Amino acid sequence: MNQLPVMIITGGSRGIGAATAKLAASRGYAVCINFQRGHDAAEQVVHDITITGGRAIAVQADISSEADVLALFRQVDSALGKVSALINNAAALEPQMRLDAMDAARMERIFSVNVLGSMICAREAVRRMSTRHGGRGGTIVNVSSGAAKYGSPGEYVDYAASKGAIETFTVGLAAEVAQEGIRVNSVRPGCIYTELHAKGGEPQRVDRVKALVPMRRGGQPEEVANAILWLTSEEASYITGTILDVSGGR
Repeated sequence: MNQLPVMIITGGSRGIGAATAKLAASRGYAVCINFQRGHDAAEQVVHDITITGGRAIAVQADISSEADVLALFRQVDSALGKVSALINNAAALEPQMRLDAMDAARMERIFSVNVLGSMICAREAVRRMSTRHGGRGGTIVNVSSGAAKYGSPGEYVDYAASKGAIETFTVGLAAEVAQEGIRVNSVRPGCIYTELHAKGGEPQRVDRVKALVPMRRGGQPEEVANAILWLTSEEASYITGTILDVSGGR
């Protein structure tokens, strides 16, 4: 039976998710890379991990679907074992526009992935990790965004609001399960070079706004991954309910 600790990373095929998967595997985790549509990219991450001796699987699931999430966790249970670390990284973002141009369907899509999906995944993780349910504890890291701080006016206030909800959820769940062996934290990335900006319609957005960052540069996915792995480690054993900025000082 596999004895490696198990990490599930939602939206793990690209960007911060892929960087986190590779770093986690290098530190001894068996990794599940969840993806919705990026099959080839997810399989490439699995390949990159396995050729260096790590263990990884790719599992397709739309985390906004409860049935898909249940199937995802069952597959991980069978293939790798019970999850000990969950990284809620998957996120939806739509083209930049003002609120008065948005329809309700767009808002529902954003919240169904970014909030509901993260909450359902966390629920399934708690059911497996919590000492209340016979588990051995674990860690959950929710990936927020600097948008939660600044609101993203004129761009995507719906996305910003969803990330604000994730931060509130982080604080509440952390307190709820603190005596059950589970730590729950969040990272709040700032301007990071990922493909997410292209979904918002501005692939070069980081270069446009990096002058606002005290360090005067955008961040790399690996820098966020390092913060995530630290939060899952024993070095952060007394940290829960915390939002950690990874933002170059902004």
